[in-house]
Amino acid sequence: QVQLGESGGGLVQAGGSLRLSCAASGRTSSTTAMGWFRQAPGKERVREFVAVITWTGGTAYYADSVKGRFTISRDNAKNTVYLEMNSLKPEDTAVYYCAASRIGWLSTRSSDFGSWGQGTQVTVSS
Repeated sequence: QVQLGESGGGLVQAGGSLRLSCAASGRTSSTTAMGWFRQAPGKERVREFVAVITWTGGTAYYADSVKGRFTISRDNAKNTVYLEMNSLKPEDTAVYYCAASRIGWLSTRSSDFGSWGQGTQVTVSS
């Protein structure tokens, strides 16, 4: 099992930036990709895909809603994945979750990720 812990959330004004971090520990040897999802207020049953990156860090993919504003990256030495968020909008307000996948392809479906962090709140004020 992989343990994940997010940090870096907070309150920011529209147009501002935040960087989220996700530290992975435990049995990471089977991990093939790391992803970020978010759950917006009033949509507690929906975890929206944000970004995903291969465990080696070679390939990344983004949701259209964040493309050009968010950047996912990883530090192999620290087993940490980052989500750099720029030009934030009020509609980016959500709880952001880090997740780990062990499947053999780059997926954007939350059901393909077996390990999840506790989430970190991001609030963007207008």
